Amino acid sequence: MASRSKPDSGIVETIKTVVWALVIAGVFRTLFFQPFFIPSESMKDTLLIGDFLFVNKMAYGYSRYSCPFAACPITGRILGSDPEQGDVVVFRHPTSGQDYIKRLIGLPGDKIQMKEGVLFINDVAAPQEPDGQFVEIYDAQGSEGNTPKCENRPVGIGGECTRSRFIETLPNGTQHSVLNSDQSSFPDNTDVFVVPEGKFFFMGDNRDNSMDSRFSPNVGGVGFVPFENLIGRADRVMFSSAGSSLFFFWTWRMDRFFKAI
Repeated sequence: MASRSKPDSGIVETIKTVVWALVIAGVFRTLFFQPFFIPSESMKDTLLIGDFLFVNKMAYGYSRYSCPFAACPITGRILGSDPEQGDVVVFRHPTSGQDYIKRLIGLPGDKIQMKEGVLFINDVAAPQEPDGQFVEIYDAQGSEGNTPKCENRPVGIGGECTRSRFIETLPNGTQHSVLNSDQSSFPDNTDVFVVPEGKFFFMGDNRDNSMDSRFSPNVGGVGFVPFENLIGRADRVMFSSAGSSLFFFWTWRMDRFFKAI
């Protein structure tokens, strides 16, 4: 009997170690930082497909969406802090349950409108200064194999895909780049959106390839996002890979490691 107790004891200890590791990882993910991969090009060129980042869960306090599967027994928010215009935020989609990442553009009470591709906040234009072009290779990107949307289309596989880049300045002084790849009338021109109390308006930096608050959830957008749905703020890219797998080290973008957002 004694000879069998040792391996049994070893198995129990291994199980306990794994359980405690999972508990610690869960607490860390819930209270401090949540990993997030960028799956789409809606935030180019601020964020690229294959960027890996940690979301700061402490930035806005905690809600039920702070826990995996929205399991936190919290009503509203606790230890909450107001987000700032221009923050890059991960939030839970109001209807689909998926996590999205976009830039916070409109605060409660703000009036938001796009006119000829220019953002207006409370009837004042957010100025855009030309900043050259964003250039990348037209090819399948990331694990989903999506190809980029180009301003100079059509572009063949392996060709240069270009988009006009501008530096946009928000009313609070926050500056960030935005891309233009289309001359269509929508969403470059929209109605006026008045942000309700307790909700926020989000947009992608890749303005012509982002399903965001300009679109209703009924057509694939996100609409207005409740404060409760905010998960955290994205502050820094930790790692980045241009390939379909993290293990393809030759596709790593070393210049984006630890890059501030």
